[in-house]
Amino acid sequence: MTRERGLIGFFDKLEDGVRIMLSHYPILYAFVGGVGVVLFWKGVWEAAEYFPAIYGWPSAALGLLLLLPTGLFVSFFIGDNIILSGYRRQKKLVEKTEAEIEKDIDINQAIKIQLDRVEKELLEIKSKLP
Repeated sequence: MTRERGLIGFFDKLEDGVRIMLSHYPILYAFVGGVGVVLFWKGVWEAAEYFPAIYGWPSAALGLLLLLPTGLFVSFFIGDNIILSGYRRQKKLVEKTEAEIEKDIDINQAIKIQLDRVEKELLEIKSKLP
């Protein structure tokens, strides 16, 4: 195992553990995440001050040149879920009636039951193979 892979693996496992622990405390999770984001961008901002050529509009242009080709501009400012729901002409959750939400839950439960059945059948087929 290379050092880089070990280091990446370490931080991957650490992230999983912290995320699982914090998911039980959403307000604390939001606070920790908010502080982390602000401190990260504060560091980026302060580092950028060392480069006067990217002050003002050049900074915005460089940001766009970085964000547009990676797809992060639209994803960050609008979000994938909003775009997909618009394509599908879906209502926002707050706009749905209780009956529509219950219908969605019923559909999801039916899909889960069907997937469980397919999984069971696949396991039976797999157990019969040599």
